[in-house]
Amino acid sequence: MIPREAYAVYLVTDDPSRYRGDFLENVEAAVAGGVTLVQYRDTESSDRGKYARALRLLAMLRARGVPLVMNNDVDLAMAVGADGVHLGQSDLPAEVMRRLVGPSMTIGLSITCEADVATASRPCVDYVGIGPVYDATKTKADAAPEMGLAGFAAIRGMLADFPAVAIGGITPELARGIVAAGADGLAIVSAFSRAASPAEAARSFAEAFRSTSP
Repeated sequence: MIPREAYAVYLVTDDPSRYRGDFLENVEAAVAGGVTLVQYRDTESSDRGKYARALRLLAMLRARGVPLVMNNDVDLAMAVGADGVHLGQSDLPAEVMRRLVGPSMTIGLSITCEADVATASRPCVDYVGIGPVYDATKTKADAAPEMGLAGFAAIRGMLADFPAVAIGGITPELARGIVAAGADGLAIVSAFSRAASPAEAARSFAEAFRSTSP
C-alpha cells in the first residue's frame, strides 16, 4: 500500500497535449522539484499510446521511489503493475474494483460532497480525494461545484480514518489553509501542466505543505 507520507504533493497529469514540450520530461521535472505521487490521467490518447506512455512513466518513477496511480483504468493499472488506481463517483464501485485488483493494490476514491462519504469504506478504499475545494472548471469542464475550505474540513472530519488529499483550484498560497484543515496531501493538475517550470511549481507546493504540516 502507498504510505501516507507519499500523498504530500500529488500530481494528477493533464492530457499530454496541454504540456509545454515532452510530457514525460515535464513530469520528471516536477518529481525533481518535490512531487511525491503521480496519477496518470489521459483522456486523449489511444489505449496503446497510454500503455506505452505508462510503461515509460512507471520506469522513471520507480527509479525515484515515487508511486504511480492510474485514473480509473484497471486494465492499464494491472497491465503495467501500477501502485494503485483512482476512482470517481461514476466509475466502478470500489468493492468491485477491489475484487478485480486484489488486496495489495491501493484504491483511491473521489469525494465531491457529503453524500459521497457513504461510498468510502475499508477494505475497498485506501485513501480519498476530497474536492473540488475551489473552482476546478478550468481543468475539468464537468467538475463538481467548489465546496470551499469549510466544506473540505467538514468532509475531512467525516473521513478521519482515511488519508485524504485535497483537489481543486489549489495554489501555494491557499495550500497552507487546506493542510491546516487536515489534508494529508495536495492534488494538483493545471498548476503543473501550465507551469513554465514544473520543478519550480513543485517546490512551491512542497514548501507550502512542509511549512504547515505537523
